[in-house]
Amino acid sequence: MEFGYTESQQLIAETVRDFAEKHIRPHVMEWDEKQYFPIETMKELGKLGLLGIVIPEAYGGAGLGYFEYITALIEIGRVDSALALSVAAHNSLCTNHIYKFGNEEQRQKWVTKLATGEWIGSWGLTEPGTGSDAGRMQCVAKQDGDDWVINGTKNFITHGRSSNVTVVIARTGEPLDSHGMTAFVVERGTPGFSGGKKENKLGMRCSETAELIFDNCRIPKENVLGEVGEGFIQAMKILDGGRISIAALSLSIGQGAMDASLKYAKEREQFGKPISSFQAISFKLAEMAAELEAAKLLTFQAADKYMREGICTKESAFAKYYASEMCVRVATEAVQIHGGYGYIKDFPVEKFYRDSKLCTIGEGTSEVQKLVIARQILK
Repeated sequence: MEFGYTESQQLIAETVRDFAEKHIRPHVMEWDEKQYFPIETMKELGKLGLLGIVIPEAYGGAGLGYFEYITALIEIGRVDSALALSVAAHNSLCTNHIYKFGNEEQRQKWVTKLATGEWIGSWGLTEPGTGSDAGRMQCVAKQDGDDWVINGTKNFITHGRSSNVTVVIARTGEPLDSHGMTAFVVERGTPGFSGGKKENKLGMRCSETAELIFDNCRIPKENVLGEVGEGFIQAMKILDGGRISIAALSLSIGQGAMDASLKYAKEREQFGKPISSFQAISFKLAEMAAELEAAKLLTFQAADKYMREGICTKESAFAKYYASEMCVRVATEAVQIHGGYGYIKDFPVEKFYRDSKLCTIGEGTSEVQKLVIARQILK
C-alpha cells in the first residue's frame, strides 16, 4: 500500500510549512507561556482553506480529502502542536459534525462560516463526572413546545470560551440508553450559554480548553442535528474522524521532535565528534524513525478507509492508539538525546514532550482505544 505525497499534498505541505515558519514559529513560546489562543492566526489559516479542508467548496471549504488534511496538521504541528490541536478540533469535530448530520439549511447557516474561519467552532461531549462514561452524562435537554432547554456543564472543551458556535451532546432520554442523547447546535450569545473555567494545562497551552455552561439555555427545535436520540450514535461516528486527527497530531509531534533531534545530534559534539556518531544515539534515532513510519502507515490507512467507506472504527483506533503512544516515546527520547538542553525551554523538544501526553488522553484514552480494538477483533 503506497501513501506517497500526491501533487496536491505536496502543494499543501509547502504552503502550510511556509505559513507556519513565518507566522507561527516566532510566537510559539510566547503563546505557550501566556496560554494565549491566537484567534487571529486561526482566521488566517481559515483564509488558506485549512479550517474546512474536507468540506465541499459549495459550503466554503477546500473540497479536499483526509490525506491533505493529515498533511496540513503535520506541517502545523511540527511547529506548534497546540495550534494544530485547535485546527483539528475545529475541523473534525464541530464543522464535520454539522456537515455530516445537518440538513441543508443548517449547513448553509453554520458550516459556511466555520469552513472559512469566519467563525470558530467547539464540540461538547465530556463532562466533569463522565469522561469515557458518556452514557451517564448529566447535561440534560428537555423539550418545551417548539424549543429545547439545556441544563448542565461540559468540560475539557477546546475553544470552550472563544468559539462562536458549539455542537453539544445532551441527554434527552434515560441514562445508559444509546438512543437517549441528542446533538444540538448552540450559538455564542444565546441566553443561558456561557464559557466557564479555563484550564491551566501542562501542555497544548495555546489551544484553549474550558467549560461550557448551560443554565436554562433555550434553543429552537431547528437547532437539533439529525433526529432526536441520535446524538451518541453521531458522536461515535464523528470520533472515527477525530481519532484520525489525533493520530495526525501525534505524527506532527513525533516529526517535530525527530527533526529537532536529528539537527541537534549532528551539531552537538562530545569527545571530539558529533553525538550522532555514537551508537547509543544513532540507535535511538533509528527507533524513532521506524516508529514514525509505522504510525504514519496506520494513520493514512485509516484515512483511506474513512474516505472510501465513511467508517473506520477499528482502523482509526489502531492509528490513534499507536500514534499517540509513539509520540510520547519519541518526545521522551528527543529530550534524552538533548540531555540537559532538552529540559529547558530554549530548545523545542521540551514543548513537544509536554504536548505529547494529551494525545494519549484526548478523544478516547489509550485504554478506551484498546477496548474499541478488542470489541472489533472479537466480533
